[in-house]
Amino acid sequence: MHATSTDSLVVDRVHCGPPESANGGWTSGELAAYLSPGAGDGVTVRLSSPPPLDAPMTVTLADGVATLTHAGHLVATARPGIVAPLKTDAVDLAAAADAETRYEALAGHPFSTCFSCGTDRDPEEALCLRPGPLADGSGRYAARWTPPAASPSLVWAALDCPGGWSAGIAGRPMVLGEMTAAIDDLPVPGEEHVVIAWQTGTSGRKHQSASVVQTTDGRILARATATWIAVDPATIRPKEH
Repeated sequence: MHATSTDSLVVDRVHCGPPESANGGWTSGELAAYLSPGAGDGVTVRLSSPPPLDAPMTVTLADGVATLTHAGHLVATARPGIVAPLKTDAVDLAAAADAETRYEALAGHPFSTCFSCGTDRDPEEALCLRPGPLADGSGRYAARWTPPAASPSLVWAALDCPGGWSAGIAGRPMVLGEMTAAIDDLPVPGEEHVVIAWQTGTSGRKHQSASVVQTTDGRILARATATWIAVDPATIRPKEH
């Protein structure tokens, strides 16, 4: 007999992705925290339905798995996962700033309210990442990031959307389906960092990416792999009762 515990999780509207649902990376980080991962430990979060905003969701922790539900619907599941070491050439701040000038969302964003990468958000309350393709021909995307706090959920959010843009959100709107992330060290608040992402595969409506957060001297602090699902943006709403 394994002990089961329950808790309540609320994602406020500040942390939205699409206008009516929560940012996938932030929500995944909040749920992953229930597994208490140590430095370098990976957690896999699978999103089954759009997480609602400003509504209590139930977290059930049993047998090392955290399950998130709302109104009888499964929202997400978190379990231990593995992220292999991701190797990529370092990107300096100047190259990342140049990549931001090619951020495709500047010509149109499917979810402009997004906490991680939305173009209609205030930098005082959101990440406002601008991941664009690097000029080195590698196919990688990059953006600068100055974290306001040493928060694992912020790191998950920062790893999230750059992966999506590298996987082709500009050509086909997508939402996060599954993400496995590991944080080796938290970033230092107030210091500039670089987020790098690249596409790793595609099959039908599913698209895969990898992403890392690195320091300005090229040290990788966190890494993630993700699967994205092509969607009709108008249909992304939390399930009702």
